Amino acid sequence: MRQVFLVSACLAGGFFLSACANDDAGTVERAFQDVNVVDETDLNDVMLTAADPNEAVSYFTRSLEGNADRIDLQRGLAISLVRAKRNIEAVASWKKVNALPGATNADMVGLADALIRTGAWDAAKVALDKVPPTHETFRRYRLEAMVADANKEWEKSDSFYEIAVSLTTRPAGVMNNWGYSKLTRGDYGDAERLFGEAIRQDQSLFTAKNNLVLARGAQRNYSLPVIPMGQIERAQLLHTMALAAIKQGDVSTGEGLLREAISTHPQHFEEAVRALRALEGA
Repeated sequence: MRQVFLVSACLAGGFFLSACANDDAGTVERAFQDVNVVDETDLNDVMLTAADPNEAVSYFTRSLEGNADRIDLQRGLAISLVRAKRNIEAVASWKKVNALPGATNADMVGLADALIRTGAWDAAKVALDKVPPTHETFRRYRLEAMVADANKEWEKSDSFYEIAVSLTTRPAGVMNNWGYSKLTRGDYGDAERLFGEAIRQDQSLFTAKNNLVLARGAQRNYSLPVIPMGQIERAQLLHTMALAAIKQGDVSTGEGLLREAISTHPQHFEEAVRALRALEGA
């Protein structure tokens, strides 16, 4: 009887040790899985921000092999394609994202953004119309404003730009876009004001400086604005002002501005030299 008890105890002990070993193995395996998830998430974030865009495209493309239903990977690929300026491919990728379970309003806005980059304005408007009014983000309203601009719906455009400006702490870029919209409509005074606001928000934004000079030139104001500028920037802005003057028919003023641009530039200013020679030849 005692032998039976000992055998039973040994068997029970063996089963217990085996169960413990299995539990330990399972715990270790789950721990490694958790570590892998964390590592993958970190790597995905790196690829979306710091990596070369085309390298990121290759990474997400490889990661999607056998994981086509992973919306996070498909979204990463779409974002990376936009960063790589492969916009036609990005449109196809964003469409896949929006067809997957778990797609968000932000994903539809991402599709609209990619469509705008390919010049598909009507399709972009259709995509934005699918986004509910409750999705109030800077990106959404910036794109809404751009689509309204393309359709020459100026009241809508102004309203959307105003909302977009209120939804970001860095409005310089959208103010520049809004100013350019005003410039194309011939509303030069408002355009000048908006470009000035953009520069106050971001003094490194040369596009806004150049647009400001265009707005002043369109009003036959050929003096450079008082804004932060380096020597090369000053020469470039004088060149832009010269071309604006010539376009307005103020040829002698334009010629003088070209000469000033050439003398201001610290190196050889080929574009201004060419323009001056063409003017003299004419």
